[in-house]
Amino acid sequence: MEPTQNKTISGFILLGFSDVPHLLLPLFSFFLVVYVLCIAGNSFMIMLIVSQPQLHTTMYNLMGNLAFVDVCFTSTIIPWSLYSLLFRDTHISIHGCFTQLFLFVAVASMEGYLLTIMALDRYCAVCLPLRYLIIMNSRTCICLLAFCWIIVFLQSTFYTVLTSTQTFCSWVIHHYFCDVPVLMKLACSEISEALQIVNYTIVSLIIVGPVLIILGSYVLIIRAVLAIQTSQGRSKTFSTCSSHLTMVILLYSTSLFMYFRPMSIYSPTYDRVISVVSCVINPTLNPFIYSLRNKDVKNAVRRSLKYK
Repeated sequence: MEPTQNKTISGFILLGFSDVPHLLLPLFSFFLVVYVLCIAGNSFMIMLIVSQPQLHTTMYNLMGNLAFVDVCFTSTIIPWSLYSLLFRDTHISIHGCFTQLFLFVAVASMEGYLLTIMALDRYCAVCLPLRYLIIMNSRTCICLLAFCWIIVFLQSTFYTVLTSTQTFCSWVIHHYFCDVPVLMKLACSEISEALQIVNYTIVSLIIVGPVLIILGSYVLIIRAVLAIQTSQGRSKTFSTCSSHLTMVILLYSTSLFMYFRPMSIYSPTYDRVISVVSCVINPTLNPFIYSLRNKDVKNAVRRSLKYK
């Protein structure tokens, strides 16, 4: 097919799950249930943190921000997917596609940065307990969050501009939302290698950088925990980090597979399945992981229900 300039295209075709028409209704039901659970679970977490003074700490303020980002995360993908599955409308405008791309890159990047800040927070709490309140105070938390939002805005703007100014050889997207790899796959051959190099560079900044920081933090945390004399003390310290570590593993195990691989082994089918886990299921599980594994959150839930 001859290269087609963006300005001559009325919109993209998101094939989504059109290759499995017999599963459209079950998929619609699945997405709807998951979206309701995500909104309800994360909204409850935010209200719980706001209403319970015992949770007005840096750790739980970061958790509240993560819950907000999770709501935004799924809201950039699921509403359009529900509409497409219900009405079998696969068309999306150019502006709609790149707006979705911008928002998706922003909230996905912010989720990774929040998990990184939370790892640093756990490091300070475990390894520097006497200086924790001085280092991780509310001012530090606000500054870190503001800095991360500025970074993700710049990253998303750069990524969106870079992708939207390319020449595409096709406008058929074998995916259910506008993501970077699937759009890069449509780029013409003479620019695809350059795009791939830029993609790996930005992926390294967005994914690999935070992963290294998180791993370094947990190496120091584990070393500090092993130095604790009593098994009860070690168990209590590990319990404060287990929820966060579970979310880190869920997010980055799927993200590394999706974005840090050669385009030559790209598979639309596998990519859709992995993206559902990473972008739909993980944000829904996060508040339940914290509720089930965090004693402070469970106690706050009991107090909240008792008062009601």
